Amino acid sequence: MKKKVHMIFTALLTAMTLTACGEDAALTQFKKSMDDFCTSISEIDSSINNIDAQSENATADLLSYLDALDSTFQDFAELDFPDEFDYLENLADESSEYMTEAVKSYHEAYGNGAYNEYIAEYAKQNYSRAYKRIQIIISFLHGEEPTDADLTIEYEND
Repeated sequence: MKKKVHMIFTALLTAMTLTACGEDAALTQFKKSMDDFCTSISEIDSSINNIDAQSENATADLLSYLDALDSTFQDFAELDFPDEFDYLENLADESSEYMTEAVKSYHEAYGNGAYNEYIAEYAKQNYSRAYKRIQIIISFLHGEEPTDADLTIEYEND
Protein backbone atom coordinates (compact mmCIF):
# COMPACT_ATOMS: atom_id res chain seq x y z
CA MET A 1 0.00 0.00 0.00
CA LYS A 2 2.94 2.35 0.61
CA LYS A 3 3.86 2.02 -3.06
CA LYS A 4 0.35 3.12 -4.02
CA VAL A 5 0.53 6.17 -1.78
CA HIS A 6 3.95 7.00 -3.25
CA MET A 7 2.50 6.55 -6.73
CA ILE A 8 -0.37 8.90 -5.94
CA PHE A 9 1.92 11.60 -4.61
CA THR A 10 4.11 11.14 -7.67
CA ALA A 11 1.06 11.54 -9.89
CA LEU A 12 0.05 14.70 -8.08
CA LEU A 13 3.57 16.05 -8.57
CA THR A 14 3.29 15.18 -12.24
CA ALA A 15 0.03 17.03 -12.49
CA MET A 16 1.60 20.10 -10.91
CA THR A 17 4.57 19.82 -13.27
CA LEU A 18 2.27 19.67 -16.26
CA THR A 19 0.69 22.94 -15.16
CA ALA A 20 4.02 24.69 -15.60
CA CYS A 21 4.15 23.67 -19.26
CA GLY A 22 1.85 26.46 -20.41
CA GLU A 23 -1.79 27.22 -20.83
CA ASP A 24 -2.65 24.54 -23.37
CA ALA A 25 -6.34 23.74 -22.80
CA ALA A 26 -5.92 20.02 -23.51
CA LEU A 27 -2.98 19.82 -21.13
CA THR A 28 -4.88 21.73 -18.45
CA GLN A 29 -7.87 19.39 -18.76
CA PHE A 30 -5.56 16.38 -18.68
CA LYS A 31 -3.92 17.72 -15.52
CA LYS A 32 -7.30 18.11 -13.85
CA SER A 33 -8.32 14.62 -14.93
CA MET A 34 -5.08 13.17 -13.56
CA ASP A 35 -5.61 15.05 -10.28
CA ASP A 36 -9.16 13.69 -10.06
CA PHE A 37 -8.01 10.15 -10.83
CA CYS A 38 -5.22 10.24 -8.26
CA THR A 39 -7.49 11.74 -5.61
CA SER A 40 -10.14 9.14 -6.28
CA ILE A 41 -7.84 6.13 -6.09
CA SER A 42 -6.22 7.57 -2.98
CA GLU A 43 -9.61 7.90 -1.28
CA ILE A 44 -10.68 4.40 -2.31
CA ASP A 45 -7.35 2.95 -1.19
CA SER A 46 -7.74 4.67 2.16
CA SER A 47 -11.27 3.31 2.52
CA ILE A 48 -10.09 -0.22 1.72
CA ASN A 49 -7.32 0.05 4.29
CA ASN A 50 -9.81 1.21 6.92
CA ILE A 51 -12.17 -1.75 6.57
CA ASP A 52 -12.59 -3.58 9.85
CA ALA A 53 -11.65 -7.13 8.87
CA GLN A 54 -13.68 -8.48 11.79
CA SER A 55 -16.86 -6.76 10.63
CA GLU A 56 -19.59 -8.94 9.17
CA ASN A 57 -19.77 -6.43 6.31
CA ALA A 58 -16.03 -6.52 5.56
CA THR A 59 -16.33 -8.57 2.38
CA ALA A 60 -19.26 -6.57 1.04
CA ASP A 61 -17.45 -3.32 1.84
CA LEU A 62 -14.27 -4.52 0.13
CA LEU A 63 -16.12 -5.59 -3.01
CA SER A 64 -18.02 -2.31 -3.10
CA TYR A 65 -14.80 -0.30 -2.90
CA LEU A 66 -13.23 -2.50 -5.56
CA ASP A 67 -16.23 -1.83 -7.82
CA ALA A 68 -15.65 1.91 -7.31
CA LEU A 69 -11.96 1.44 -8.10
CA ASP A 70 -12.84 -0.42 -11.30
CA SER A 71 -15.13 2.41 -12.33
CA THR A 72 -12.38 4.95 -11.62
CA PHE A 73 -9.91 3.00 -13.75
CA GLN A 74 -12.47 2.77 -16.57
CA ASP A 75 -12.91 6.54 -16.45
CA PHE A 76 -9.12 6.90 -16.56
CA ALA A 77 -8.98 4.73 -19.67
CA GLU A 78 -11.47 7.06 -21.33
CA LEU A 79 -9.25 10.11 -20.81
CA ASP A 80 -8.18 11.96 -23.90
CA PHE A 81 -4.42 12.18 -23.49
CA PRO A 82 -2.76 15.28 -24.99
CA ASP A 83 -0.83 14.65 -28.20
CA GLU A 84 2.56 14.62 -26.46
CA PHE A 85 1.36 11.79 -24.18
CA ASP A 86 -0.86 10.00 -26.69
CA TYR A 87 1.47 6.99 -26.68
CA LEU A 88 0.38 6.26 -23.09
CA GLU A 89 -3.31 5.77 -23.85
CA ASN A 90 -2.85 2.07 -24.58
CA LEU A 91 -1.31 1.58 -21.13
CA ALA A 92 -4.29 3.33 -19.57
CA ASP A 93 -6.61 0.97 -21.46
CA GLU A 94 -4.61 -2.06 -20.34
CA SER A 95 -4.63 -0.83 -16.77
CA SER A 96 -8.41 -0.59 -16.83
CA GLU A 97 -8.75 -4.04 -18.38
CA TYR A 98 -6.54 -5.59 -15.70
CA MET A 99 -8.46 -3.83 -12.94
CA THR A 100 -11.78 -5.02 -14.36
CA GLU A 101 -10.47 -8.59 -14.43
CA ALA A 102 -9.12 -8.24 -10.89
CA VAL A 103 -12.42 -6.96 -9.51
CA LYS A 104 -14.39 -9.63 -11.34
CA SER A 105 -12.06 -12.26 -9.91
CA TYR A 106 -12.28 -10.84 -6.38
CA HIS A 107 -16.07 -11.09 -6.63
CA GLU A 108 -15.67 -14.69 -7.71
CA ALA A 109 -13.09 -15.44 -5.00
CA TYR A 110 -15.45 -14.24 -2.28
CA GLY A 111 -18.62 -15.55 -3.92
CA ASN A 112 -21.12 -17.97 -2.48
CA GLY A 113 -20.03 -17.24 1.10
CA ALA A 114 -16.70 -19.02 0.57
CA TYR A 115 -13.18 -17.88 -0.17
CA ASN A 116 -11.16 -19.29 -3.05
CA GLU A 117 -7.48 -18.47 -2.52
CA TYR A 118 -6.47 -19.46 -6.07
CA ILE A 119 -8.92 -17.06 -7.66
CA ALA A 120 -7.96 -14.39 -5.11
CA GLU A 121 -4.29 -14.81 -6.10
CA TYR A 122 -5.24 -14.41 -9.76
CA ALA A 123 -7.18 -11.28 -8.83
CA LYS A 124 -4.20 -9.92 -6.89
CA GLN A 125 -1.91 -10.45 -9.88
CA ASN A 126 -4.26 -8.52 -12.16
CA TYR A 127 -4.65 -5.80 -9.54
CA SER A 128 -0.85 -5.46 -9.45
CA ARG A 129 -0.65 -5.35 -13.24
CA ALA A 130 -3.19 -2.52 -13.31
CA TYR A 131 -1.20 -0.44 -10.83
CA LYS A 132 2.09 -1.26 -12.53
CA ARG A 133 0.80 0.33 -15.72
CA ILE A 134 -0.26 3.42 -13.80
CA GLN A 135 3.25 3.66 -12.34
CA ILE A 136 4.73 3.39 -15.83
CA ILE A 137 2.42 6.12 -17.11
CA ILE A 138 3.41 8.39 -14.24
CA SER A 139 7.10 7.75 -14.87
CA PHE A 140 6.75 8.78 -18.50
CA LEU A 141 4.70 11.84 -17.52
CA HIS A 142 7.65 12.84 -15.32
CA GLY A 143 9.95 12.49 -18.31
CA GLU A 144 11.61 9.44 -16.80
CA GLU A 145 12.12 6.04 -18.33
CA PRO A 146 10.83 3.35 -15.99
CA THR A 147 13.42 0.81 -14.97
CA ASP A 148 11.57 -2.46 -15.01
CA ALA A 149 13.01 -5.75 -16.17
CA ASP A 150 9.68 -6.70 -17.73
CA LEU A 151 9.37 -3.46 -19.72
CA THR A 152 10.71 -3.04 -23.24
CA ILE A 153 10.83 0.46 -24.65
CA GLU A 154 10.86 0.82 -28.40
CA TYR A 155 11.85 4.11 -29.99
CA GLU A 156 10.59 5.32 -33.34
CA ASN A 157 13.09 6.79 -35.76
CA ASP A 158 12.10 10.06 -37.35
